[in-house]
Amino acid sequence: RGFAKRKMLAAAKRLISSAPSSIGMVAGRCMSSWAPSKFRVKGAESFGALDDMLDNDKVKTWVKSYAELMEPEFIHVCDGSEEENKYILDSLVHSGTFIKLNEKLRPNSYLARSDPADVARVEKQTYICSENQRDAGPLNNWHEPESMRQTLKDLYKGCMKGRTMYIIPYSMGPLGSHISHIGVEITDSAYVVANMRIMSRMGKGALDVLGTDGDFVPGVHSVGHPLGPKQPEKAWPCNADNKYVLVLKEAVDSSSLNRYIVHFPETREIMSYGSGYGGNALLGKKCFALRIASTMARDEGWLAEHMLILSLTNPEGKKKYIAAAYPSACGKTNLAMLEPTIPGWKVECIGDDIAWMKFDKDGTLRAINPEAGFFGVAPGTSMHTNPNAMRSASGNSIFTNVALTPDGDVWWEGMTKEAPQRLTSWLGREWTPESGVDAAHPNARFTAPANQCPIIGDEWEDPAGVPISAIIFGGRRSDTVPLVYESFDWNHGTFLGTVCSSETTAAAEGKRGVLRNDPFAMKPFCGYNIGDYFQHWISLGQKHGSKGNLPRIFYTNWFRKNEAGKFIWPGFGENSRVLRWIFDRADGVDNAEETAIGYVPTVESMDISSLSLSNEEMKELLKVDRERWLEEVENYKRFYDKDLEGVVPKAIYEQLDLLRDRLSKA
Repeated sequence: RGFAKRKMLAAAKRLISSAPSSIGMVAGRCMSSWAPSKFRVKGAESFGALDDMLDNDKVKTWVKSYAELMEPEFIHVCDGSEEENKYILDSLVHSGTFIKLNEKLRPNSYLARSDPADVARVEKQTYICSENQRDAGPLNNWHEPESMRQTLKDLYKGCMKGRTMYIIPYSMGPLGSHISHIGVEITDSAYVVANMRIMSRMGKGALDVLGTDGDFVPGVHSVGHPLGPKQPEKAWPCNADNKYVLVLKEAVDSSSLNRYIVHFPETREIMSYGSGYGGNALLGKKCFALRIASTMARDEGWLAEHMLILSLTNPEGKKKYIAAAYPSACGKTNLAMLEPTIPGWKVECIGDDIAWMKFDKDGTLRAINPEAGFFGVAPGTSMHTNPNAMRSASGNSIFTNVALTPDGDVWWEGMTKEAPQRLTSWLGREWTPESGVDAAHPNARFTAPANQCPIIGDEWEDPAGVPISAIIFGGRRSDTVPLVYESFDWNHGTFLGTVCSSETTAAAEGKRGVLRNDPFAMKPFCGYNIGDYFQHWISLGQKHGSKGNLPRIFYTNWFRKNEAGKFIWPGFGENSRVLRWIFDRADGVDNAEETAIGYVPTVESMDISSLSLSNEEMKELLKVDRERWLEEVENYKRFYDKDLEGVVPKAIYEQLDLLRDRLSKA
């Protein structure tokens, strides 16, 4: 038996050397012209092969423990190769998860339609299982960790029967950067594999960086849909019971899903069950890059933020880097890929969603984009609103829950002025403009490689990161808040981050125009007590401020309206005019007026040439209304005291008091 075992492993090594590092796929469930080497999960032979594929003992022990618990039929260690990717994509087409799009119109691109009950992040079923409940804070769902582990263990038992367990090693950030970190995700979803290959640096390179004894963030994911003997795979496997689908409204009672998205901050573990969609399943995104990374940043003295990163270059060739945080529906991705309207200025994208930032020895805050792709909301994206996003997704992309055109391309609401006369909706139904429902789901997504963005900066993968000169916070406000203003200092800027807020824009969010607070745009994503998070910002300013290199902090509001209810500022590419003012301020230009709320541009300092804006309209955009701001102060205090349950640090309350005093004296 020993001889037979050695002979079998030798044969396995020969296969592995000529194919992606893989153990098994189920013939008949995942068909392809090429198939990786096949071994049963149970038995010493399969684990012996794992030993050959994984050099890191901690990873091997961890994978084996979950393989024994979940009982997959095969295991596949992803190497990220082109050959492997083709195999995964072909498998997804064969299973019905993917529809291959027209190669001439959208080369190497695919459409996926999710289960109608599995369409978005699930905040109510997202948990922070810290040892101490206080550490989760008022904005997170807390659960006692050991009982949650037992719940998940029970759900995971046998959950991958008949399925393939994929092991995805990946780097969040450029390979080898001191700001980057390695994660490993276990999943039974080939859809996750295909998306993670775009969204992260996935495969052999990550394993090489991890080495034999490196640390990693472990993530475990299962769709919660084991397969019995000869049971066919579902096109979108998840733990759903669709008896609650409301056909007429095309809505779903999401309680029909048994889902858990769970984070254990002390051990930096992520566990997900029941959903195959987006951030619920792509564990490198919000779960790792924000919730777990924010706790790592707290412990290690850096920042993990829900921020875009862009570079802005003036006509003389001088370049500055800006990070910006916005709540949803505030144009964040549009700003990251902006096409300036002012001559001679250039914007380049470093990242559209997440920034990891660490101070260097000189006190300069340096940032990387930890992701390798864009996971963008499709509806509303067009050649008018964001042409560079459209170009980024012109090929080699995955589209989820958008509509399909008769000629095999994709479409969604807002993509064109007029809707096509005939489509297949995201539910796979015939659709016309008279159907009375959206053709694409409101949360439909595109997954596109960042290196396909026409304005991606050459330094977007610089392992040293880019030096941040300015940080912007913002929100959607129809009144009160000026177009742009600058904080007095770091603590005041931190205060501006705590009061980020937007008026709701969709009926699904409640009444339109209701103010929703979203501090630092991190409300759903901060992995620990939000009060401690505020204090972390204050503490970093105290630690590094003496070196004189802290970024300046600003607040913007593109959405101020006139008495007729029309937007005053044109937005989109014209926002480059505001970025120019911010650039000049970061460069030391004296072009602002000191007010009670901060430094506001003088009317003369804003370049409005070629715009149909009058000086009076510009004054309205920059107006600071004392009475409205005094009301704003009381709203902030209610938010701190009630919603945040008084966990706000003293330094932030002091900023609130200072603002009240300045307004009283204005």
